[in-house]
Order: sequence, then C-alpha cells, then structure tokens
Amino acid sequence: MNIKTIVGNAILAALYIAVSAVIAPFGFTNIQFRISEMFNHLIVFNKKYIFGIILGVFLTNLFFSPMVAYDLIFGVGQSLLALTITIVSSRYIKGIWTRMAVNTVVFTVTMFLIAIELNLALGFPFLFTWLTVAIGEFVVMAVGMPVMYFVNKRVNFEKMV
Repeated sequence: MNIKTIVGNAILAALYIAVSAVIAPFGFTNIQFRISEMFNHLIVFNKKYIFGIILGVFLTNLFFSPMVAYDLIFGVGQSLLALTITIVSSRYIKGIWTRMAVNTVVFTVTMFLIAIELNLALGFPFLFTWLTVAIGEFVVMAVGMPVMYFVNKRVNFEKMV
C-alpha cells in the first residue's frame, strides 16, 4: 500500500466515524439508519476502500456501540462479507449504477448477521429484526447511490486511493 492509499483510507475511516457519531442513537438497535453506510458504495469505485470502510466500522462500533463485543464480531463481519461479495461480483458487472444497485442488495440481505447479533444480545425476534434492519440499510444505501454518484463526478473516487 502506498501513502496515498493509507491517507485516503484513514480519511474515509474518520468520516465514517464522524457521521456515525452524529446519528449514533439511530445506528445501533433493531431500527437502524446509519447514514455512514452510504460510504459502502465507495467499494464499487475502487476495492482499496475496503480498508477505510472496515476500519471505520470497527472504530465506530468500538467507541459508540452499546454492545461492543457483539458489534465488533457481527457488525465488522457483516461489512467484510458484503464488501467482499461486492468486490467479487464487480468483476462481472459493468456500470457504476448496476454495481451500486447490487451493492445495495448485498448489504440489505446480509443484514441477517445483524439480526442474529440483536437476537443473541438482546433477544429481539430474528425475522422481524432482519426486516427492520434490512429496511434501514436499504433506505440508506438507496439514498446513497445518487449522492455517491454525483460526488464522484466532482471528486473521482477511483483515483483517490
């Protein structure tokens, strides 16, 4: 990794943490709207963003989660799984919009891991919790698609790391 990649990912992790801190009350229960999740779309522009996203998720869960141990395992695991699926599938999917749509679906579906976490930690019913966290994730990721697309037009995410 070169300095540009390290610095870019450090800035991304810091942004993820800062945005998560602002919305912390809405980011950690069975109804989640973690706005910082829209940064997951950066992976469709360049797979090197995986480091900053995972670091941001890890540190956010470490500093702000009421269920630190669970979130460090399930939250980071869910992000790593979804990002990896998106990276692998992006080899076969052309077009930024299509990749972001697939990324949105992947993140939405893999929220079953968060539902398992909340079931184990707090006794929430699995299926209903999966539905509620998946809806929150879908909304944030869907809103994030045009946001990240238009910011990319100005910033060019592919070349930043």
